[in-house]
Amino acid sequence: QVQLVESGGGLVQTGDSLKLSCAISTPPFSMYAMGWFRQAPGKERELVAAMSWSGDSIYHSDSVKGRFTISRDNAKKTVYLQMNSLKPEDTAVYYCAIDNRRTSTGRDPLAYAYWGQGTQVTVSS
Repeated sequence: QVQLVESGGGLVQTGDSLKLSCAISTPPFSMYAMGWFRQAPGKERELVAAMSWSGDSIYHSDSVKGRFTISRDNAKKTVYLQMNSLKPEDTAVYYCAIDNRRTSTGRDPLAYAYWGQGTQVTVSS
C-alpha cells in the first residue's frame, strides 16, 4: 500500500520561504519518481517539480525555476520542496505524487499514480 503525507504548508508573506515535506510509505524495494504539483482555485493542476529515483533527472517548471528546489532522501522516504522568494501567485494547494515506473524522469504529469492529500500554501501580498 502506498501512502503520501504532505506537511509544511502555511500562510506567509511575499518574499518568505517555506519547505514542504512529503513522507512516503511504499512496499519494500520500491523505486519511483517523485513530483510536486499545485492547484490554485479555478486553475488546472500544474507540475512544478519532479525528480527521478536516482536524482539524475530533475525538473522545475519555468514558473518556479530559480526559486523552488526539489530534493529527496530515499533512506528516509521523504521528498522536499524548498520554496524561496514566494509570490502571491504561488498560492495553491500543493500535492506530492509518485510515478512508480522505475526508470521514470517524473516529467510526465499524466503518469502519476499515487497522491497525497495536499497542503495549502498561501502567500499574502
